[in-house]
Amino acid sequence: MTRVWKWNRPVTVREVLEDLQQERSIAYTTVMTVLDNLHQKGWVRREAEGRAYRYEAVSTRAAYSAALMNEAWTQSDNPAAALVAFFGMMSPEQREALRDAVRMVQGPEETPAPQNPTAENAAVENPAAENTAVEMPAVENPAVENPVGENPAAAGGETGR
Repeated sequence: MTRVWKWNRPVTVREVLEDLQQERSIAYTTVMTVLDNLHQKGWVRREAEGRAYRYEAVSTRAAYSAALMNEAWTQSDNPAAALVAFFGMMSPEQREALRDAVRMVQGPEETPAPQNPTAENAAVENPAAENTAVEMPAVENPAVENPVGENPAAAGGETGR
């Protein structure tokens, strides 16, 4: 899928093969089987071109990543704790990208929430956005802050062990 997403256009088995062979030895039939499996799973669509097929991604890599994150989050028994732990793993650049994404989703008509608002002053500054403000937890790196393995997202002093 990485090769198909990289080119962002329909590709042949031969094109993928030649690209992969720059890094390692791989058989044409292996690439053909993988692309056929991706087609059977619905990840790529294909169109016949002579005796070959051209394969094209059904969705973008970003959409696929988003679906994976959503699936993992919704399967958690404690989604809030999962988000706090996830935010804690993020670099400052990733957290800033998340803030930018939230601003894009909220749109220009909504007043952006302060960087670290308390629930009380968020409602005062933007009463219309009472339930739409997304707060970023101030967790830098739980592994450094909790070297004994405590889970910063666990309630009531429980540990992640």
